[in-house]
Amino acid sequence: MSTSVNFTRNSASEEITIYLGIPILGTGVLGGTLNIIVFMSLKTFRQSSCAFFLTIMSFVNIGQLLFSLLSRIMITGFDADWTDYSLVYCKFRNYFLQVCALTSYTCMCLATIDQFLATSLHVHWQKFFNIKKAYVLCILFFIIWILHGIPTLIWYNLSLLPTTGRLICTITNPVFDLYIAYGYLIILTGILPICITVLFGFLAYWNVRQIPYRTVPLVRRELDKQLTSMVLVQVVFNCFIILPYIICLFLVDTLDPN
Repeated sequence: MSTSVNFTRNSASEEITIYLGIPILGTGVLGGTLNIIVFMSLKTFRQSSCAFFLTIMSFVNIGQLLFSLLSRIMITGFDADWTDYSLVYCKFRNYFLQVCALTSYTCMCLATIDQFLATSLHVHWQKFFNIKKAYVLCILFFIIWILHGIPTLIWYNLSLLPTTGRLICTITNPVFDLYIAYGYLIILTGILPICITVLFGFLAYWNVRQIPYRTVPLVRRELDKQLTSMVLVQVVFNCFIILPYIICLFLVDTLDPN
């Protein structure tokens, strides 16, 4: 009976991954590509630091989809786990995903902060961000996350499972394993970006609602509204994606601390 149930679960998991994963992969890559085209083709967006942050985020999100979701489809749907056969792929896949995820969340946080400042009542706050500062910040944080991911290249290895005799790609350092579980997954890609984006997203929304009562050029007003709407949609989407994931991780660690 248990064998039949397990077979049914595995079969359902494979079908869900294939029939939902492939459309999500396709629409995600297409949506990210369209975002990049829009942000890079319109002059008003090319001169906006917020649009630049969203463009970089779209690039790394496409990279995440191709390296994460595509490989997950191949693993679950077609039983082709390349990380179990290649040590280089095992290390660099996890390294690349970590750098992309942190860069994406960083750009999202910077975009919400940018919109809060750009729509602020204070003129000197409105001029705090510009396209040159956006370049510098993105390069700076990208270097930080590249260096931050070095332990991933060291402690992700192929380990032999004694029960099955199969090699699996896993973390071989218990301290680093704890950091990934709590520091990286729960804080850096969970609680911290949610708190920052929700806080500054709400403040930006409040600022935009005050724009009709201020003397602001029409073009600037419409641009701020468009960018703030884009940022808020992304904030809400991230909350719906990240919060359930954090709750699941917390419950797993609470119910099974070992």
